[in-house]
Amino acid sequence: MSSPATLSSFFYFITLSSSFFLSSSLENNNDKHTTTVNSLNIPSAAAEIELVNPKLPPRSLSLTSSKKFEGSSNLIHLRYHMGPVLSSSPINIYVIWYGRWSRPHKSLIRDFLNSISDAKAPSPSVAEWWRTASLYADQTGANVSRSVLIAGEYSDSKYSHGQHLTRLTIQDVIASAARSASFPVDHKNGMYLVLTSHDVTMQDFCRAVCGFHYFTFPSMVGYTMPYAWVGQSGKLCPEVCAYPFALPGYMGHGGPGELRPPNGETGVDGMVSVIGHELAEVVSNPLINAWYAGEDPTAPTEIGDLCEGLYGSGGGGGYIGQVMRDREGKTYNMNGKGGRKFLVQWIWNPNLKACAGPNSVD
Repeated sequence: MSSPATLSSFFYFITLSSSFFLSSSLENNNDKHTTTVNSLNIPSAAAEIELVNPKLPPRSLSLTSSKKFEGSSNLIHLRYHMGPVLSSSPINIYVIWYGRWSRPHKSLIRDFLNSISDAKAPSPSVAEWWRTASLYADQTGANVSRSVLIAGEYSDSKYSHGQHLTRLTIQDVIASAARSASFPVDHKNGMYLVLTSHDVTMQDFCRAVCGFHYFTFPSMVGYTMPYAWVGQSGKLCPEVCAYPFALPGYMGHGGPGELRPPNGETGVDGMVSVIGHELAEVVSNPLINAWYAGEDPTAPTEIGDLCEGLYGSGGGGGYIGQVMRDREGKTYNMNGKGGRKFLVQWIWNPNLKACAGPNSVD
């Protein structure tokens, strides 16, 4: 197994640039598309909700004969490599807040994490989205757990390891937090989630990654446990890591235009989708030897990577797909706990062999 410095494929790569150029080249060839919503179960208050399709691509771009366009391809071979998934219930998330975090921003992220197991949220919901992750099982037949719990939190507001981190020093951050917070050694159920504030930089952050996941080293942390890191890009690179709530400068004269974030926080709303991406990959591939596409374990393509940039029906080729917009103009595709709304990317469904989400209309 390679060191973290060379594990580029485990990170949330920014493939948006190539997609954007495809989007622009197709723009003049696409008429505005409308879709009926009979199969989308939204609340009775739907009179205040508008379904929007920012620039749908033609079906001829699909790589499959399937009527489902969203990421489906006969060329994709997602395989199981005999490793574990996080199947024990609940999945315990130990959150490490690194840097200075405001209460509203912490609350927004907590609400997303707590929404994963909230069956009471109206459809389409975050809990329904997580059901796709729960389709993945290990060799014993045990599926990824549908129950997710914030089991502990630790705030490192003094930047104990500085304001620039690397893929190696993130292990020191975890080790310090685990000791200070007395987190249990939770091999069976647990994972760490390291979240860095807007003034913390990470190796390759904004240039090539918005988040990544791997596992801790016994030599640095004392034991092996999966973890994920995600950075707050609001002031550093929202046009890269908080798309589609911010756009690169070269998209200023074409494309669908930036969307309003559902909670009014460009950086943190964008961060939520990256957190969802990484969590789905951690639980289905915690030790980088379970579910992924490709033959090279040092360069796997995981269930979030396959659907990057897809948020609704008709998505693909730089198009996010059909999403919802409320009367205030805020854009989302999932409901969460306590009335929260989120825009979260879809993930790969192994049964459909396509990207899937709870707001699908096809």
